[in-house]
Amino acid sequence: MAPKLVILDRDGVINQDSDDYVKSLDEWIPYPSSIAAIARLSQNGWQVAVATNQSGIARGYYDEATLSAMHQRMLSLVEDAGGHIDHIAYCPHVSEDGCHCRKPLPGLLEEIRDTLGLDSLEGSWMVGDSLRDLQAGNVAGCRPVLVRTGKGERTLIKHPELEEEIDPTLILDDLAAFVDWLLGENTA
Repeated sequence: MAPKLVILDRDGVINQDSDDYVKSLDEWIPYPSSIAAIARLSQNGWQVAVATNQSGIARGYYDEATLSAMHQRMLSLVEDAGGHIDHIAYCPHVSEDGCHCRKPLPGLLEEIRDTLGLDSLEGSWMVGDSLRDLQAGNVAGCRPVLVRTGKGERTLIKHPELEEEIDPTLILDDLAAFVDWLLGENTA
């Protein structure tokens, strides 16, 4: 049986993204509909985890304390909305570091699997706005979801094959639309 788990990319899915990086608490601007969507998942028995590349740390744009403050704000907003995020996994590296955690590699998802005590992520969901999110999810056995927020529209322009019927990627406007779809599908 597939775990009731949704793994979310952060920037562009939960909060607004920036080509110049989200470098401070003031720049971390959540999509209100995403906070409510995460709460709805929790309230309906789903575990929620976040897998986020944060190379801005390695680039010196912000430090781990700043990242922690952003994540504390996110956790507080979700809890205030009646939800819960079970784990946040982040990669502080740049590609040249040769780490195992930077998406599209599956290290962050494996961390989530191990932290949550799951045997497998097979059949769980990976929601992102970039090809690397979908690729990491595919390697880990997750069902891929691309949202059009953040870099999602650019991803579709660069990779029109994602919209072909043979591709298993579910494409929706935003996280709230995915949660509407998911809860509708699983309560029918």
